[in-house]
Amino acid sequence: MATDGEATRLANTRARLRMTALYHIAGTLRHLVVGTGNKVEDFGIGFFTKYGDGGVDLSPIADLMKTEVYEVADSLGIIESIMTAKPTDGLFGDDRTDEDQIGASYPELEWAMRLRDSGQVIGSTELSDRQERVLAIFDQRRAANRHKMEPIPVCAIPKDLRI
Repeated sequence: MATDGEATRLANTRARLRMTALYHIAGTLRHLVVGTGNKVEDFGIGFFTKYGDGGVDLSPIADLMKTEVYEVADSLGIIESIMTAKPTDGLFGDDRTDEDQIGASYPELEWAMRLRDSGQVIGSTELSDRQERVLAIFDQRRAANRHKMEPIPVCAIPKDLRI
């Protein structure tokens, strides 16, 4: 049986292979690869695979919270089965959802992201146990995945050291 780390590495490999296939198809058809990440995933907690599902040409919903994505989908008349399906990346070969993987729901993560991005400081006595847990999940994931959400660092070579 695979360890959690091995399972995650395999899932990330699947995401990268899926993106490679998408780019092959898009290139063949002279199309672009469109991302499906929302604001919490892409800019809140970095819930995507670097060079996998994060490797896209454009991200039409990346500035929308997940709840806003559902509002747009509802206004567009998206079918009920899609609207009620539990969000999942489908990378582990089982029925685990995004919430199972993250440990918090999208509305909870949206609350945490809005709180952190507002700069508002709230004392722990003002929070429920669940809110404290969600903030801890949000903070840990944001810190661990910051490298996915910021530009790739470039090593500046001083001109006097260049060949």
